[in-house]
Amino acid sequence: MVKIASESIIKIAVVGDVHDQWDAEDELILQHLGIDLVLFVGDFGNESLSVVSAIASLSLPKAAVLGNHDAWYTATDWGRKKCPYDCTVEDRVQQQLDLLGEAHVGYGKLDFPDLRLTVVGARPFSWGGSEWKYTEFYRQRYGITSFAESIRRIVEAARQAASDTVIFIGHCGPLGLGDRPEDPCGRDWQPLGGDHGDPDFADAIAQTRQLGKTIPLVTFGHMHHSLRHTKHLLRTPLATSPEGTVYLNAASVPRIIFTEDGWRRNFSLVYLQHQTVLQASLVWVDQTYAVISEQVLYHQPVPEPERDRATKTHPSTYPPIHLLSN
Repeated sequence: MVKIASESIIKIAVVGDVHDQWDAEDELILQHLGIDLVLFVGDFGNESLSVVSAIASLSLPKAAVLGNHDAWYTATDWGRKKCPYDCTVEDRVQQQLDLLGEAHVGYGKLDFPDLRLTVVGARPFSWGGSEWKYTEFYRQRYGITSFAESIRRIVEAARQAASDTVIFIGHCGPLGLGDRPEDPCGRDWQPLGGDHGDPDFADAIAQTRQLGKTIPLVTFGHMHHSLRHTKHLLRTPLATSPEGTVYLNAASVPRIIFTEDGWRRNFSLVYLQHQTVLQASLVWVDQTYAVISEQVLYHQPVPEPERDRATKTHPSTYPPIHLLSN
């Protein structure tokens, strides 16, 4: 791993779409990695109370937003027809929200004063795209019936943030990161192409900047790194904006794989210092909790004079910038 050593650096783990792949080993790995904050971008399972309960009990500082699979049997007519439990008696969407409590930041925020930042959540249970869907679901749960109302709800949460440094998390990413199938939120099913990001998320980010907030990181999942239409290309997991915001898709699925030598688990790691992302990587960890693979997706550019001085004494501190298209 690239060596980054400073007491002022915050080490964040982003857990991509879980899809029922979470157990006690994951918390032990996060502790071993020295993580300061864990961000979950949803799709824990198809309304899986056991997985959400395990994540809710995580002892590390955390924030989460629920994804479309977390309302799989509730948000749609076809889902309710396939529901394996009596949805007239049991409300598993609400049970998940109750389990997570304040850690669920969808349409809300959670301040982390010790870390000097606030995590703000975009629209929860998002399926992505520029068409407003599931009006009755959002009306009943949140009193929201349009993108405009959704934007206001997200921006109000950001307005109430105690910190001027805001990290956004969503299930689907924002509109505007590209319309190719391999872009962070690009449509990778037929008809190929098109930006499947959330327009309300994008507008809320822009309005939050107008509030004077600094947004070093926006992270999300939903659109898996493995593309549906080809086995030869992978999705571009990261983009940056002129304002210095890093947009990170953390949905490397499956996040646990099994080999003859045992399991491997992936996490996205983000290093944050002074409102700036220094580095973002996708790492794989083995059964000994060792990082066996690291793909550096981004490293902060360093001014040339500073880079020259640093390289003479600590060459590993400022490696070449990596903006991988994967």
